[in-house]
Amino acid sequence: MHVKTGDEVLIIAGKDKGQRGKIKQALPRSRRVVVEGLNIVKRHTRPRGPGKPGGIIEKEAPLDASNVMLICPSCERASRTGMRFLEETDHKGRSRKVRYCKACDAVVDN
Repeated sequence: MHVKTGDEVLIIAGKDKGQRGKIKQALPRSRRVVVEGLNIVKRHTRPRGPGKPGGIIEKEAPLDASNVMLICPSCERASRTGMRFLEETDHKGRSRKVRYCKACDAVVDN
C-alpha cells in the first residue's frame, strides 16, 4: 500500500473529502485504513454486563486506501507516491526500497 500507520493523509473522496488526518491503523489485506477522527459512524450496541453499558457509540470506520492521499512531509502537499531502490543496503545486503514524493522527488521514508 502507498500509506502506512502514522502517515498524515488527505481524504480525496467520500463524506470527509478535503479533511486531513493521521492514519491510526492500516489494514493491508483488505486495502483499507482507519484515519483518526474521520469517517465517524454510529454503532448501536447492547449492554454486555456491568462493565460494558449499551447505547449509541461513535467510532472511526475504515475507508478504502484509494480514497486517501499521502501528504509529503517535505513539501506539505498531497501528492502521489512511487517506490524506488536506494544505493545503500539493509542488514541482509539488499537495496533499500523507499517511497518518494512524485511532486518534489523527496524520499518520504527515513
